[in-house]
Amino acid sequence: MREVLRSLLSRAPVEQGGLVDAAPAVAVREIFRRFGPDARPFRRRMVFVLVLVCVAPVLDAAVVWMFKLVIDDVLVPRDFAAFPRLALAYVGLTLAVGLIGVWSTYLTAWIGEHFLHSLRTRVFTHVQSLSLGFFDRRRLGDTLSRLTGDVSQIEGLVLSGITRLVSSVVTILVFAGVLFYLNWRLALVSMLTIPLFWVVAKLFSSRIRDASRETRRWSGGISAVTEESLGNAMLIQAYGGETTESRRFAAQSRGAIDAVLHTTRLRALFSPSVELIEVIGVMLILGFGIWQLSAGAISLGGLLAFLVYLSQLYAPVRGLGAYSNSVYAAAASAERIIELLDQRTSVAAPQAPVRLRRPGEPLSPLPRVHGEIRLADVGFRYPDKTVDVLDGVSFEVPAGSTTAVVGASGAGKTTLVKLMLRFYDPTSGSLTLDGHDLRDLDPADLRATIAVVLQETLLLDGTIAENILSGRPGASREELERAARAADLDDVVAALPEGFDTRVGQRGRMLSGGQRQRVAVARAMIRDAPVLLLDEPTTSLDAESTERVLGPLRRLMTGRTSIVISHNLLTVTDADQILYLEGGRVTEAGTHSELMAGGRRYAQLYRLHHDEPVDLAARRLRRVAR
Repeated sequence: MREVLRSLLSRAPVEQGGLVDAAPAVAVREIFRRFGPDARPFRRRMVFVLVLVCVAPVLDAAVVWMFKLVIDDVLVPRDFAAFPRLALAYVGLTLAVGLIGVWSTYLTAWIGEHFLHSLRTRVFTHVQSLSLGFFDRRRLGDTLSRLTGDVSQIEGLVLSGITRLVSSVVTILVFAGVLFYLNWRLALVSMLTIPLFWVVAKLFSSRIRDASRETRRWSGGISAVTEESLGNAMLIQAYGGETTESRRFAAQSRGAIDAVLHTTRLRALFSPSVELIEVIGVMLILGFGIWQLSAGAISLGGLLAFLVYLSQLYAPVRGLGAYSNSVYAAAASAERIIELLDQRTSVAAPQAPVRLRRPGEPLSPLPRVHGEIRLADVGFRYPDKTVDVLDGVSFEVPAGSTTAVVGASGAGKTTLVKLMLRFYDPTSGSLTLDGHDLRDLDPADLRATIAVVLQETLLLDGTIAENILSGRPGASREELERAARAADLDDVVAALPEGFDTRVGQRGRMLSGGQRQRVAVARAMIRDAPVLLLDEPTTSLDAESTERVLGPLRRLMTGRTSIVISHNLLTVTDADQILYLEGGRVTEAGTHSELMAGGRRYAQLYRLHHDEPVDLAARRLRRVAR
């Protein structure tokens, strides 16, 4: 038996193989300090709920007292004259208890849901403000798990948990007072077992916290695997990875099962331990009460009422023990939220940013932004990496001109886009817009001056109109249609049964690649920003789709400061300036004609794309096949 108890009470082991690390431990006092301010808007309603909670035990005690009077004044003397009055009082008290229960239950739920809404929104807004590096390092599924399940646990600790605590304490005080009023000797005997409740609760609480922490960690792992697998269903099925993904999911699920079962074992052992203490206490009281009854120190109704009061006293005492366990269980979730809230963006807005536009001024047009971009000896290294991606990059993009950045994969081209959008700050050097260092600008103001068309077309699971208008939410229907026409999207919209109201599906998968890219161009068109960043906008398209997109892209670039990142050198020959990036450095710069005349890497790559004979290509294909 001793070995069984030791096994049940042992701390849950930190299992290996979880995708998500446990959050740092936080003291309960710190949890209340961090989340207490979120409950302040509801303090008036909370005070009213606490008043109701305090009144309820008094009425419950009065109901039990009516039971005592019925026995002592009606049943024992067999005098039924007092029964109608007692029955009416009993019904009235029961009705009052019911009404208070309804009010307190509804108000507690109202406060709890609004608290959850406020806290969940605050956490989500904070996550949205974090820099891109956070999302590169963290698993999205685990973040989703924290925003849903973990946030909900905090409400049970900070609000409804406090209500339960106050209710238990007031009930104990009221019923203990009545017990001492009925018979102080019996009351003293009944108090002997109460310390045992606290000892048992203390024994279990820390172990339940450790087990709950493991449960939340494995739950985050399940969400992470689910999000990654379902979000890449096409890739997984194309490479036959269904079995592997099922094994990954099963491993996380098995870990969650072990953690939940360990928590369940602890909770299951806690309940009978408490019940055993309660039964021992009741038997002691019953034996001593019978002796008091035989000695005439207490009436039959008083003894029965005492036992009822005692049973109702043990319930909140037991509840306090359970509350301490639930506090530690909820603390595991609070730790994960606190860890999330403690994350800080690496590209925060300065305290006194240079204003590119006046407060309230619309995103477009932005007459105060000309679009002159200059990089001076820019170097960059990603966090936790040891190799520089960019090293001493310097060039200037005059306002209204087009600069193309070309080079092999891994040369640092897309990193330049991330720096210009201020997803990261340069490790060294400076990057300026109209002479203002980007670090002196509010990131929101900076990004309001830039339109982006990326290689991976990112669309929301909404309608075509909603995706275009995300470029400038306040645009009119006329501006929407004009942007669609400029992007050669009007024929696509006309062929769809619901036109602009057609849903594009998750990540736009209900549209073809070319159609998705034209929606992205229309989104950039309607933004009408003075700076345009094109990051491999045609790489994923076939020749025909590329031709359909190039026309809208050229119209989009007209009159704007444009930076084009491209592998396909055929799409950048018209640029005012072409930069060849190699190993994080600009090794060639000039127009297409100048670079071709130089005969270096750019010229070699251009001829490889443009002048390769058909028979040479065929021979290469045959060598690959062999």
